[in-house]
Amino acid sequence: MKVSVVIPAFNEEASIALVLDAIPKDLVSEVIVVDNASTDGTPSAARERGARVVREPRRGYGSACLRGIESLSADAECVVFVDADFSDHPDEMPTLVEPIARGEADLVIGSRMLGRREPGALLPQAYFGNRLACFLIRRIWGFRYTDLGPFRAIRRESLDRLRMRDTNFGWTVEMQVRAVQEGLRIVERPVSYRRRVGASKITGTVSGTLKAGAKILYTIGKLWLRRA
Repeated sequence: MKVSVVIPAFNEEASIALVLDAIPKDLVSEVIVVDNASTDGTPSAARERGARVVREPRRGYGSACLRGIESLSADAECVVFVDADFSDHPDEMPTLVEPIARGEADLVIGSRMLGRREPGALLPQAYFGNRLACFLIRRIWGFRYTDLGPFRAIRRESLDRLRMRDTNFGWTVEMQVRAVQEGLRIVERPVSYRRRVGASKITGTVSGTLKAGAKILYTIGKLWLRRA
């Protein structure tokens, strides 16, 4: 199976090489690093490690992911999304890809709640936000998620069906709700999680936390109203 990796990256010069070096080379056909208007050496560091770098000038996690999807090779069959801050463990990628390769799942979420978390890796505000979002999804759509973790794998044809739109913090929850709405086969797998390299641009600040939380709740509400 042709596996492509999409890595959204904004000013992750200190960590991007670590992420790329940890990706299982025998599993992956292509690695796309989406430079989300970085002002440091992130693009150069990624190219030095053999990644294909594309640029997305519109700031936003979702914008970078959408640009990565547009850049996928035509023969990509499975897409893995992983963050560029080295908080995820890219070497655990086979755990996410295997259920799709065996034809048992369309979307596999790497759950930090089910796996091992380094102390301090998941800040309290992020933990609470995840719990609240998963609770609302369960109450509204009847599907039990444990996490909105960014480390995930999805079948390419299933990804196309979701018609993803969100350009920033609502990306992960949009994918998970749309997957339920589309009747995809969804499973979660435990993944490890460590403290990221450098400071978080979202949960590391009060304003970032508030914006991310508000957008996640807004996205859930919007999808619920569309359903209603």
